[in-house]
Amino acid sequence: MTDDLGLTAPPKNAPAAPLDGKIALVFGAGTAPDGWSNGGAIALTYARAGATVICGDIDIAAATRTADCITADGGDATALQVDITTEDSVAAAVSSVIDRYHRVDIVHNNVGVTQMGSPVDLTTEQWRRALDINLTGVFHSLKYVLPHMRTAKSGSIINTSSLAAIRHTGLPYSSYYATKAAVNHLTATSAVDEAPHGIRINAIVPGVIDSPLIYRQIAGQYASVEDMVAARNAVAPIGRMGTVWEIANAARFLASDDASYITGVCLAVDGGLGSRCMA
Repeated sequence: MTDDLGLTAPPKNAPAAPLDGKIALVFGAGTAPDGWSNGGAIALTYARAGATVICGDIDIAAATRTADCITADGGDATALQVDITTEDSVAAAVSSVIDRYHRVDIVHNNVGVTQMGSPVDLTTEQWRRALDINLTGVFHSLKYVLPHMRTAKSGSIINTSSLAAIRHTGLPYSSYYATKAAVNHLTATSAVDEAPHGIRINAIVPGVIDSPLIYRQIAGQYASVEDMVAARNAVAPIGRMGTVWEIANAARFLASDDASYITGVCLAVDGGLGSRCMA
């Protein structure tokens, strides 16, 4: 629209963060029977915004569950088994997407694991497992996705980080702190390197989120599940845990052309927790 002053503005009532026609590959998109994961919610949200979504996960049943939910919802999705810790598996996954769709526009790296233990408590094998899942998986994704995005001179990559990347969260998981901090720095520095190629790379930094993962991997650090939920609700300045859908909506924005001038950002979606003084 051009007004009487000769100024051009976007059309009124344009849909927020549209992804129409985009091809999105989500690593860690599986959904378990106990509820929507961050990855599953992200995949569904991308599909609802118009993207064709490839739901990648090491658990093909979980990936299929997400893809089936998207299809039932009227979206376009397929499931793909992939182990992000294995280079050949990631290479094959990316190759299959390129072979079928001839491009990939959005890649979301959502795989992660919390491994409790201080450096004294962890075995070297446990440390390496956390490193492989939380950090090397992102490296594998970048290694095989970036050449195709460079050729296309466009693309949006989003990494799921954590508040643990920037501060102590009260939990004893040294490997998680270290690997998520590395994800943030890899995101920021890769964004600078890839900006001349038209590729944007950002991270989402979730705070306390009410997802199935916390009941499986974190609840054991509290006296009861009820204590965990109460503590996590209380710690956020906004007064509650976030939802997986709030993470997914932030991801949709970063993936879209609405965020075309945003790269190298680690976006906190944390109810203000990252800003709370630790004193």
